[in-house]
Amino acid sequence: MQPELEQPLPPSPAQQEDLVVYSRRQTLATIGGILLILFLATLDQTIVATALPHIAADLQGFTDLAWVGIAYLLTSTVTIPIYGKLSDLLGRKLIFLFSIGVFLIGSAFSGLARSMAQLIVFRALQGIGAGGLQPIASAAIGDLFPPRERGKWMGLTGSIYALAAIVGPLAGGWLTDHFSWRWIFYVNLPIGCLALIMLLWLMPPLRPRVERVFIDYGGALLVGLGTAPLLLAFSWAGNQYAWLSPQILALLAGAALFLTVLVLYAASLERRGLEPIFEPGLFRRSPRVFGIASLVTISLNIALMGSAYYLPLFIQGVIGSSATNSGLVVIPLALAAIVGAVTTGLSLSLTGRYKWQAVAGAALALLGALLLLRLNMGSQWVDALMAMLVLGLGMGAGQAVYTTAVQNALPDKLGQATAALAFFRQLGGTISLAVLGGIVTSSYVPAFHAALPAALRTALPERLISIFDDPLVLLAPGNTLLRIRAAFAAYGPQGLRAYAALLTAVKSGLAQSLHQAFVASALISLLTLLASCCLKEQVLSRQHRRSGP
Repeated sequence: MQPELEQPLPPSPAQQEDLVVYSRRQTLATIGGILLILFLATLDQTIVATALPHIAADLQGFTDLAWVGIAYLLTSTVTIPIYGKLSDLLGRKLIFLFSIGVFLIGSAFSGLARSMAQLIVFRALQGIGAGGLQPIASAAIGDLFPPRERGKWMGLTGSIYALAAIVGPLAGGWLTDHFSWRWIFYVNLPIGCLALIMLLWLMPPLRPRVERVFIDYGGALLVGLGTAPLLLAFSWAGNQYAWLSPQILALLAGAALFLTVLVLYAASLERRGLEPIFEPGLFRRSPRVFGIASLVTISLNIALMGSAYYLPLFIQGVIGSSATNSGLVVIPLALAAIVGAVTTGLSLSLTGRYKWQAVAGAALALLGALLLLRLNMGSQWVDALMAMLVLGLGMGAGQAVYTTAVQNALPDKLGQATAALAFFRQLGGTISLAVLGGIVTSSYVPAFHAALPAALRTALPERLISIFDDPLVLLAPGNTLLRIRAAFAAYGPQGLRAYAALLTAVKSGLAQSLHQAFVASALISLLTLLASCCLKEQVLSRQHRRSGP
């Protein structure tokens, strides 16, 4: 069966005025600045996690430590659709420079924080700036290049995320050990300022042709009121509160209420010919491209992000890898993602088509998820390596395809459509960690206790067994396991056998609980593959028109 194709019509005389060409100097300088900023923004999400124990010790705020990440997640996610819409109305350059400036100011103040409360506030400020970086960077690429050429550049920007996943943990540990945790924020300043100067002087305005500018303040408020409780619910569920606790149910109900009001409010603005922050009409206008791309983006990230997060735990906890830094463990996954992103991007530009790449990427993601299902207590490093390589290729392939397809289908809503995919990508990752994390934590303890020999359950006191109710004891820093082993060794050979049986039960319980999470990931990957087959193909045009209504 031949795929559905829509051939682009030749431009009319009126459309000829919209054809734009930027100088090589402008284009290269803008791309260089964009790549630097994207690297910093992505690096910031991976580098901070490494320094969190040192931050908690220095600022004496262990109980509030989770808010360092939550504050950044909330503000960076909520502002994504707002930045996307504003860039369509006011121009890409103005909004991009503003978001970079806020991000750098937030970085500087985060490094200067003298208390945990200050750091949380400044991380929230940093997130406000970060919300505009990725979506506007992708939208700017859409402004600079015709659809046919965007693929290779989208693939290149997609590889930046994987590169930052490698560099972030390593750089975070090195800066914290040799200088101070504050330098994980200060490092943004010289690189960010260099990119800011490049973009300020050489980036073209990228200003859409808009006759009337309408700022939807009410929609922006509703986006925040609907998204914030949703993210908090998925961040806290299974950790601070049970999934069915009144707190989580109240947050989910509040999110559903405000998001419903947002849709109704936005639809009313559309009927009046105004420009809401969130346009439900995009789904009606392009259901087989924008609608399917949105669905696949969120489901693909639900399936893959959690698997990529928990795979290092399997390697270090069950297989027993000697790599103590999770950044080293995921290097094969990140390198495969780079190859997948770049290869897919180049194929988009060479063929001018995207559907088979989308289906192939989803198929690779499903194959990677199935390879994860093969992992068990007897697995070796090579088994995990094979799964990481295939999973990484699938992750990388998804970076370039859907943004290129959506930008091609909605050239007059380029910023908003690009920001929507970035929003769904962020939301999918958050849901993934919550859902798969809930599966792991709820299934580990029963699996661990079931793996314990009956004689050992009877002989050992419950208080001693409960130490191993947390599988992270396998990765505990310092000499924790050595001290526990020494305590068992005091009882002679019988004590050492009991200790070995406990560790075997922990690894068995961890392997079984992670297997349950990987099953969920495989099922979602299958649904993603089926959805990608419904993606409508439109030939990528070689002509470049100015974005905007």
